[in-house]
Amino acid sequence: MSDSHSSKSKATDTIKTRWMILQIALAERLAYRGDFVLGTLVRFLPIITQIFLWWAIFQSINPNDPNVGRLSGFSFQDMVAYYLLTMVGRAFSSMPGLSSSIGVKIRDGEIKKFLVQPVDLLTFLFWSRVAHKIAYFSISTLPFAIVFYLCRSYFTLGWPDPWTLAAFVASLFLSFALGFYLEACIGLIGFWMLEVSSLLFVYMLFQFFLSGHMFPLDILPEPFLSIVSFLPIKYLAYFPAAVFLGKVQGTKLVIDMGLLVAWTVFFLALSQIIYRRGLKRYSGYGG
Repeated sequence: MSDSHSSKSKATDTIKTRWMILQIALAERLAYRGDFVLGTLVRFLPIITQIFLWWAIFQSINPNDPNVGRLSGFSFQDMVAYYLLTMVGRAFSSMPGLSSSIGVKIRDGEIKKFLVQPVDLLTFLFWSRVAHKIAYFSISTLPFAIVFYLCRSYFTLGWPDPWTLAAFVASLFLSFALGFYLEACIGLIGFWMLEVSSLLFVYMLFQFFLSGHMFPLDILPEPFLSIVSFLPIKYLAYFPAAVFLGKVQGTKLVIDMGLLVAWTVFFLALSQIIYRRGLKRYSGYGG
């Protein structure tokens, strides 16, 4: 009976700790909400440039009517819709400054405080990022709604069916977890390397092109398309957008959702392993 009561007490304390982290991190971000609002709105400016860019590309395919041209199964309307959806996907999966901040915490000794507090580094950073996303979407929901409303004509197929829509929403939340633990793994290499910036630069370069943020991965020729299809970074931008647009359906959708879950669990476990092994070799001195 006492063991059961102790387990419930620990679970309650764990939930309270995470809730407290979420509240504090959210309050911190809303404290500079003016700058946060401006920075969020500025992110929407490249949309116009990107639409004109794809218009020029499709005009080169069919000068008489760019709307009729297709590029690997994508019409001009599909391409604009895809780009808007990748913005939503990247809003969930992007983790600006996460890897570098972890590296700095390790190098400068700030990580020492997490060795004596009742919460580990990864748990603290995860719930801080959840707070960041809540703050971000509380500000950006209206701009997103306005942009999607103005561009509604580009979504020629309309809203997807309930199953596809559920898969799209699930892929967004999983992409958040995948993006967090993937970049956390890179930052935790700071236990073995003085700087992770060079490694992070290489990763961001590949991610920018191979996540589908720049263009749909369907454009890639073989064997590159098949290789990229098995990499986890495609789930950070391409996959949620492709699901919404109906480019991934049936058995393929089920398999890809399974792979997304598997990659997320893999990097979650890997980050825990790297963190624990890193702590064994970490040495901190001073107050």
